Amino acid sequence: MSLPSNTSATEVLIAGAGPTGLVLAIDLARRGVRHRIVDRSERGFPGSRGTGIQPRSQEVLDDLGAIDALWAAGGPCPLVQIWEGTTRVGEQRIVAPAEPSPGVPYDEVLMIPQWRTVEILTARLEELGGRVEFGTELTGFDHDADGVTATLRDAGGAEQTVRAEYLVAADGGRSTVRKALGVAFTGEQVDPRPVLIADVIVEGELLDRDHWHMWPRAKGGILALRPLENVETYQVMASFADTSYEPDPARDATPEALARLISERSGHPGVRTGEVRWASVYRARAAMAERFRTGRVLLAGDAAHVHSPAGGQGLNTSLQDAYNLGWKLGAVLRLGAPDALLDTYDTERTRVAADVLRLSTSVHQADRAAGNGPSLRGRETHQLTLNYRESPLTREMRRDLPEGALRAGDRAPDAPCVDASGTAVRLFDAFRGPHFTLLAVGDTECTAPDAAWVRTYRVGGGPADLLDTEGHAKAAYGSGLFLIRPDGYVGLATDDPADVAAYLARVAG
Repeated sequence: MSLPSNTSATEVLIAGAGPTGLVLAIDLARRGVRHRIVDRSERGFPGSRGTGIQPRSQEVLDDLGAIDALWAAGGPCPLVQIWEGTTRVGEQRIVAPAEPSPGVPYDEVLMIPQWRTVEILTARLEELGGRVEFGTELTGFDHDADGVTATLRDAGGAEQTVRAEYLVAADGGRSTVRKALGVAFTGEQVDPRPVLIADVIVEGELLDRDHWHMWPRAKGGILALRPLENVETYQVMASFADTSYEPDPARDATPEALARLISERSGHPGVRTGEVRWASVYRARAAMAERFRTGRVLLAGDAAHVHSPAGGQGLNTSLQDAYNLGWKLGAVLRLGAPDALLDTYDTERTRVAADVLRLSTSVHQADRAAGNGPSLRGRETHQLTLNYRESPLTREMRRDLPEGALRAGDRAPDAPCVDASGTAVRLFDAFRGPHFTLLAVGDTECTAPDAAWVRTYRVGGGPADLLDTEGHAKAAYGSGLFLIRPDGYVGLATDDPADVAAYLARVAG
């Protein structure tokens, strides 16, 4: 293939530097995979939009080294203050907490505006030696059996050609990459009512910063104001009962227009608004691409699926797309795994995305039916029970398992242990990093695989690497050999060490 003289080469080109693209870039960076991540914006996403990070996603971000910074900048989900005009009707919880247990280190939703999440993930990428090429747009590409040739254009209009082994489209719900591939993106409108969302300075006696304020029965449509974490702005959301109305941020999200809307719907005449930092309009929709892989091009995040924001599932599903894809790209590009391993990204994530889309839609419908405030989001929204039991990468080799037992394909639980020196070590500490982890729980025979990318821990039994002093690992896992994938799911569960070698040979080629 003849390429232009200004062609540069990389292994993975990522289009889009939102949370999805950034998580993938961070994962690739720690694996030593050469990549470029480009975004046509000048400084990253500016709005609050996806604000809830679920417990499972927090585990992902813990592994990637970003969770402490995110919690420092965010906070727990506040109670909702329900209003009828100027009357406080009552408080309610919007999210059910996770059941506290040794296996779940994060038991509540982390609330943080999306622009801050993007800042923190960008900083984490830079710590690992990567960087986002802002002001750079993917304008076209061709793909063949060996890779992708893409054209990039910077803010000044200069173009360059990049040859990559793989292209990952993390360029949002209107993905230009998906459209260029001709991949169908089918779905349905979840709610015909338009919604205006804005980040704005709001002042007034009614607005304490300890609550998420909602007027579910306001004339003209629902009004919600949430104080954003550790910044002075509020997120204002206003739906319009008149489905024929077309909100326009240029008209409806000026400080004056927002002050008028809030005062009219809340009944509080003293509300004052200042600078509007960001505004957008949407109608809730659910849609999914018919496939997430086309040869050397892969779709992730909103480019692959879009959700109603109800239940806080969209951003979290997107992060976990990237987390699933990162280790597989690393295995193909660094460990000699067959290219066919990337087919399991499509198999695993299309199934999960379809399930989560149904969940998001059901939460949205429950909110509409409630009428007097948001419905309670159940523990299924935490995404801790999502699994890959039906995946071609899953091998459950044990028999006669009791009801409710951990199975291959399930999320690998955490558990507190101690090492030989008596230092506290959690299983998640052992999992943290880009490697596979082999756990030998109990007295099961175990020989450490001869592979630098697999770490082996004997838990309990003897001689043990980790002592299960309180029995939590035994309670969570039972006994046997458990091969934990780099994304924290049990790939193999067996009692026979020979199965471990066979599984690793299949994954790494």
